[in-house]
Amino acid sequence: MSAFIQYTLQGLAAGGFYALSALGLAVIFGVLGVVNFSHGACYMLGAVISAVLLSELHAGFWVALVVVPILMFGFGVLMERLLVRWLLALDPLYNFLLTFGLTLILVEAVKQRYGVSGLPYEVPDGLGGQVSVGSVNLSTYSIFACLFSVVVCVGVGLLLTKTRIGMIVRASTEAPERTRALGINVGRWVTPVFGFGIALAGLAGVLAAPTRAITAEMGSNFIIILFAVVVIGGLGSILGGVVAGFLVGLVEAYGIAYQPRYAQIVIFVLMAVVVLVRPSGLFGREEVA
Repeated sequence: MSAFIQYTLQGLAAGGFYALSALGLAVIFGVLGVVNFSHGACYMLGAVISAVLLSELHAGFWVALVVVPILMFGFGVLMERLLVRWLLALDPLYNFLLTFGLTLILVEAVKQRYGVSGLPYEVPDGLGGQVSVGSVNLSTYSIFACLFSVVVCVGVGLLLTKTRIGMIVRASTEAPERTRALGINVGRWVTPVFGFGIALAGLAGVLAAPTRAITAEMGSNFIIILFAVVVIGGLGSILGGVVAGFLVGLVEAYGIAYQPRYAQIVIFVLMAVVVLVRPSGLFGREEVA
């Protein structure tokens, strides 16, 4: 029983990485209609920048937790202004190919600068060790990562539901055509929303840095699972991305614990079942399907 609880906590912690990234991906797709393939590379950049801040500037995890999302927001704004917006009027496939090409550039750039071996990054002070709950020993950092992800997702949810700006963004995400019909200029929110989505991917990378191998390729497998997450939750659905992120994290953790050879296969079997039963995803719109 204690092992099951540990696997559950590990799954929720990993699910937090997926939930944060899927949240950003859902917002970007809803407002821009862009399937951002470079999201995995942005997740990788978040982790790499955290390691560089530590090694070059001696700025630890807590500094990276604030600085990296800001830097990634700026990167997202530049990316949208210089690249993405020029292809928005064309078939969405063009932006998919653009972000795929950008992924290859970012991965190769990190390889050339830092090599293919993993960058060192330790669990931050105060979050190492374990917490004993009865007879169960739980990782302090996993507890923190899980709770922090939940707090951020809830905070973003409150921002989107309780503020005027948030409601406009949410309406633009879930029903862009109707929002335009009401006279709201969806276009003015494109750049900040894209930057915000990229910032969430970078934040997920910071959280993953102490527990994952920080390499140029760490985003490659991540983006594949992340697409499974958004398909399960419903492409463009904010709530679906968060729920599916934690669900996939649990499925992955249980798979690694009990059937390691089939851990990732189970995720895509789950995706296939959801698509067959409900093509729009658990929380998606039927028109997206």
